[in-house]
Amino acid sequence: MSGVLHSINVSDGGVPKLPRDAGEIRFSGMTGDRQRDLRYHGGPLRAVSLYSLELIRALQAEGHPLVPGAIGENLTLSGIAWGEMVPGATLEVGGARLELTAFAAPCTNLVACFRDGEFKRVSQKVHPGWSRLYARVLREGTVQVGDPVSLQ
Repeated sequence: MSGVLHSINVSDGGVPKLPRDAGEIRFSGMTGDRQRDLRYHGGPLRAVSLYSLELIRALQAEGHPLVPGAIGENLTLSGIAWGEMVPGATLEVGGARLELTAFAAPCTNLVACFRDGEFKRVSQKVHPGWSRLYARVLREGTVQVGDPVSLQ
């Protein structure tokens, strides 16, 4: 299955993460990106966070005011069947290779992105198939908006 890298998002800590045209994926995560609370974010098994453009659009249609990067994902992907994005799957994104490691639990920092503060709308436990995912980096590489994404 193949798709496209729609958005690359980084921040100096917290959300929203802001878009950039290109970036470097390193074993430690995206260059230029920082996490405030390393107990729950970052580290080798949570180096990169990913989400779906199609799910963002569906959530917008429900009235949630979010955009790519707003809920903390580093990479917003388009054209990938999100139901097949599960821990253990691998992705080729531009020059990098990632392994999905876990579903990302939402936190209260995302309240402003959801109608009526319903941040659990992207909880895997409450709404399976709507969660962001974390990945570890198997191969470092450069990525650019528009790069192909291949789910292995």
